[in-house]
Amino acid sequence: QVQLVESGGGLVQPGGSLRLSCAAAGSIFRINAMGWYRQAPGKLRELVATITSGGSTNIADSVKGRFTISRDNAKNSVYLQMNSLKPEDTAVYYCNADRITITTLRTYFDIWGQGTQVTVSS
Repeated sequence: QVQLVESGGGLVQPGGSLRLSCAAAGSIFRINAMGWYRQAPGKLRELVATITSGGSTNIADSVKGRFTISRDNAKNSVYLQMNSLKPEDTAVYYCNADRITITTLRTYFDIWGQGTQVTVSS
């Protein structure tokens, strides 16, 4: 069994910053790409940023220049640094891993965290 545990959401004023963290729990052997998605009320879930195990990133145009994704493979973790936050960034943010292999070599696909609320408001 594997799971992704997110932390770091909250309420922040426009222009402020937050850092989201996501750690994979379980007997992890390898994690492929990881990423962050978000879903605002009444909207579809959308990609925010992804990062491969080698560190290549893909950032949505709507957050490019404000958000940075990074990961620590030794800690099985991915992070999202969010700066210059805007009210339209308000959403539930979800961590995702496209493939996790555990020490028994069993592989899990498309794993999601429980989500963490980010609210940008004055």
